[in-house]
Amino acid sequence: MTSTPADSGIRPFRIDIPQSDLDDLHDRLDRARWPDELPGVGWTYGVPSGYLRELVRYWRHTYDWRAAEARLNAWPQFTTEIDGARVHFAHIRSPEPDATPLIVTHGWPGSIVEFLDIVGPLTDPAAHGGDPADAFHVVLPSIPGFGFSGPTRETGWEARRIADAWAELMTRLGYERFGAQGGDWGAGISRELGRVHPDRVTGIHLNLLPGGQAT
Repeated sequence: MTSTPADSGIRPFRIDIPQSDLDDLHDRLDRARWPDELPGVGWTYGVPSGYLRELVRYWRHTYDWRAAEARLNAWPQFTTEIDGARVHFAHIRSPEPDATPLIVTHGWPGSIVEFLDIVGPLTDPAAHGGDPADAFHVVLPSIPGFGFSGPTRETGWEARRIADAWAELMTRLGYERFGAQGGDWGAGISRELGRVHPDRVTGIHLNLLPGGQAT
């Protein structure tokens, strides 16, 4: 593991959604206007009104954004600009000094929230009944245009361009060799990392097999 270069352009980041934004969301949910519905059609004509009402009730009265925000803020998070786009990412170092760097990419529609339950076992396997030799330094970037990355200002952010951005991100973090994991969109990006940067990627793991793509 190496330290982040001082001139890498990486800045600390913390999620802190203004309360006014949450209040505005609650107000809009409270003012939802519900359409009439044909009796007994179920899902034939779209989302049933009862299902949607329950979904809105959950997000308005049960979901605790501040608790979710605090859980995400337990991770060290940062932003940097790569290829003209702001990239947000979490970087969780393992307590094992010889851990393998690993960049994990989410899918669509998704975010780094998908990885809340895997970071602990990956970074500190000994604390979860595993072998310390299997530890990883984990990097969780948000795809440009997702979460706190972006907004993008131009088209063309396809898998290969994002893979190049991820390679640059790992360089800025001081990782010359690393593994890659992804599913859905993240699978396509991780595959491109292995194809375009084979000298740097030690291996890839995909939980979806992307279709063929011309090189």
